[in-house]
Amino acid sequence: MADAIQEAIAEEMKRDERVYTIGYAVGPHAGAITRPLTSIYDEFGPERVRETGIIEPMIAGSSVGAALAGMRPIADFSTVDFMFPALTEILGFAGMWRYEHGAADHMTIPVVFRGAIRTYGGGGAEHSRVAMALFWHAPGLKLAIPSTPYDAKGLMKTAIRDDNPVVFLEPARLYQVKGPVPQEEYLVPFGQANIRREGKDVTIVAIGYMVTLSLQAAEALEKEGIQAEVIDLRTLEPLDLGTILGSVQKTGRLVEVDEDHMRCGVGAEIAFQVQEQIFRSLKGPVKRVANLNRPHPVNLGLINYVMPTREKIMAAAKETMA
Repeated sequence: MADAIQEAIAEEMKRDERVYTIGYAVGPHAGAITRPLTSIYDEFGPERVRETGIIEPMIAGSSVGAALAGMRPIADFSTVDFMFPALTEILGFAGMWRYEHGAADHMTIPVVFRGAIRTYGGGGAEHSRVAMALFWHAPGLKLAIPSTPYDAKGLMKTAIRDDNPVVFLEPARLYQVKGPVPQEEYLVPFGQANIRREGKDVTIVAIGYMVTLSLQAAEALEKEGIQAEVIDLRTLEPLDLGTILGSVQKTGRLVEVDEDHMRCGVGAEIAFQVQEQIFRSLKGPVKRVANLNRPHPVNLGLINYVMPTREKIMAAAKETMA
């Protein structure tokens, strides 16, 4: 997946000279802090792979200004946690300005805010936040989280070409996962979920690394006679609610899985929309599997206690069946 994302960025930089990336861990001096774009730096140089100090508000603010001026920046924050000092620029400026100026033709903000999700690596509370619900709650931002190398490349290319600000979150757990990526040009459209596994008994909705865990749970459940349908959302904004509703109308049951905190989280929103629109299709209560509303631990055993696991997803599916 890491290579697929870099390939997408390199191809878009070749296709459009307005595309550049900026951050404090993007060039050859980044070390091991993140996934440095060394090969892209070697090809395009410091003008288009711009290294900075640890100044997140400047990274985001300058990117918004450059986007307003006609450029297409990729603001790289290494991890989601480092986006927090720049929330004014991301949520208030990038997310709101196009609306505030009447969506005029000249008012486009084509910027990608990029960060890695590192919830399972033992990084502790300050380096393991997800913030999906936070960004999803903010109007004006699109939100993509890939689960395969194919989707990672296609979604990144779509994000770079979009005239609106996109928050692109990358599950670090999947950086080393391999999968087919075509050599020919392709895009993955926003707002189209992917049914990764079909089933008739229970619907499992997930995104990012949670799709991997959900597929593992579905495979184990099938051995116990439960056929789970697994939906990979791919993007939260726009949300493909139609695919979710169609699946739940078929199965009558829903389990929602995400890495963010459970309270006021992604699962709460999806669960409410499902019960609001197709309540009579439900055969049991919607179940959520997410972070247990705790600061993230460092100890790997405690991480499995706090975070979703294959076993927790299986248990939730069985509860809906009961």
